[in-house]
Amino acid sequence: MHFRTLVITILCIVSIALPPAHAASNFPHYWDGREHVSKPNLSTIERIRFVTTVDYPPFNFIDSTGRISGFNIDLVRAICDELALTAICQIEARPWNELQPTLENGEAEAIIAGLRPTASLRQKLAFTTPYMRLPARFVTLKETPLTEPLADTLAKKAVGVVAGSVHQVIFADYFPKGHWVGYPSRDLMLKDLQAKKIDAVFGDGSDLSFWIGSIESVNCCAFSGEPYIAPQFLGDGMTIATTRKNSELIDAFNFALKAMEEKGTTSELYLRYFPVDFY
Repeated sequence: MHFRTLVITILCIVSIALPPAHAASNFPHYWDGREHVSKPNLSTIERIRFVTTVDYPPFNFIDSTGRISGFNIDLVRAICDELALTAICQIEARPWNELQPTLENGEAEAIIAGLRPTASLRQKLAFTTPYMRLPARFVTLKETPLTEPLADTLAKKAVGVVAGSVHQVIFADYFPKGHWVGYPSRDLMLKDLQAKKIDAVFGDGSDLSFWIGSIESVNCCAFSGEPYIAPQFLGDGMTIATTRKNSELIDAFNFALKAMEEKGTTSELYLRYFPVDFY
C-alpha cells in the first residue's frame, strides 16, 4: 500500500481479543525475573495515541478488511489491556517521515514502528526496553546442516549473503576465516541454495523464517546453528518511543511488557505472526 501526500488517518480505538497465552517457543526473556518494575500512576492520562506505519509486515500492515493489523498492533492492544487503559488507547497510521514530528508536536504520545534508538535520538526521546530483537541466522538444506565448531566448518563452505548488507558485515566479523558469496538479491541467493550452488545463506532471521515456511522453499531448508543478536551491528532491538516529557509512559509500557513476558503473552503473539520460530 502506498501513502498519499495527505495524512492517512486509520484511527481505531483499541479492542482486546487475545487468545490464551500458552504457546511454547524459544522467544528470549528481556527481563530479569528479580527486577521490580513499578506501575506508575496514570490517572491524569487522558489519551495514549500510538503512531505507526502500514508498510512493515508482519509488524504493521493493512489487512484484507482494510484495518491496520500486525504484531505491533496486537502488542499495543495487550499493553493497553495490561494497564487497564483500553478506553483511551488509539492507533494511527502515518508515513514514516511524519512519525517523529507527530510525536514531538503532541499529536501522538508514542511511536511503535521499529524506530531505532540511536544515540542522537536518545537525547530527544525516551525508549522502552526492547520487546523483540531480530537475529541473524544461517539457513541450510535440511540434509546438510552446519556442524560445530562453525568457525572451522565455515572455512570449508560457501555462504551466501546479500552484498553490502549488514549481514555480510556480521559474517565477515564473526567468521573471518569463512567464505562468503555476495548476491545482488535475496531471491537469487535462495535459489542458489536450493540448487546446491552454495552451502548456506546468512541473513535476517525473521525474513528467512517466512521463506522457510513458504511454498517457494518447497520444504527444503531449515535454520542451522544459533541466532546471532549482534547489537553492535543490528542495534538494540524493537522498542516504543515517547518524548522525554512523557517519560512516565515509558515506565508504564515497561511495566506492561515485563508482565506480558511473565504471562507468556508476548511469546504467544510472536508465534502468531512468526509460525517458524527464528530463535
